[in-house]
Amino acid sequence: MLNGPAGADASSPNPVIALKGVHLSLGSGAGRVHILKGVDLTIGRGRSVGLVGPSGSGKSTLLMVMAGLERADTGEVEVAGERLTRLGEDALARFRGRNVGIVFQSFHLVPNMTALENVAVPLELAGDNRAFEKAKAELAAVGLGERLNHYPAQLSGGEQQRVAVARALVVEPAILIADEPTGNLDDATGAQIIELMFEACSRRGMTLVLVTHDLQLARRCDQVVRVRSGTIEPFEAEALTAERA
Repeated sequence: MLNGPAGADASSPNPVIALKGVHLSLGSGAGRVHILKGVDLTIGRGRSVGLVGPSGSGKSTLLMVMAGLERADTGEVEVAGERLTRLGEDALARFRGRNVGIVFQSFHLVPNMTALENVAVPLELAGDNRAFEKAKAELAAVGLGERLNHYPAQLSGGEQQRVAVARALVVEPAILIADEPTGNLDDATGAQIIELMFEACSRRGMTLVLVTHDLQLARRCDQVVRVRSGTIEPFEAEALTAERA
């Protein structure tokens, strides 16, 4: 799993994610920064992938490109059979709602909504008349069946992240994207969240793309991708040990 060309996943002739020659700059004028520099990356359906590398290397930006939250300046981005570079903003939003679940480090829950309401939001936006029924079942699946009517401020950090995971999973996406999902949690709680995501993706056949500074966690994945200075490099465990931050 840790061998082969950088960014390649030879296990799938029809990858769920395929990036080719992706460049992306952010900012404006003299402050514009070239973040991604000709990234080529393929990820097979149902695989788990760890994105590793030093802080500021472009890992999170790469995730946002895969999720359709950032547009590449040049290159091709194909995700779940759609060329994201060809979609308008409305079509892109609909695509994300159907195909991509996202878990952030800082939860991003709506504070004046209950756990149940937070999880139901993406289904309501999609016009699903079973939104609350499905949200209730998803919260039960992550161990929060008794916390449906609690607001984020009434939940622990681990419980809030479970709500965020449930919200990402409730639309049954093809891809689950997680950006340092345990960064605000203690080690024991973080380990529980990781197990929850790995188990859910395995059971449902979803692709998991995980940004992490934890090399041990990354090595649990089927594929490890090393990002450095906006490019994909061969995975070298020894070099990464010193980059955990």
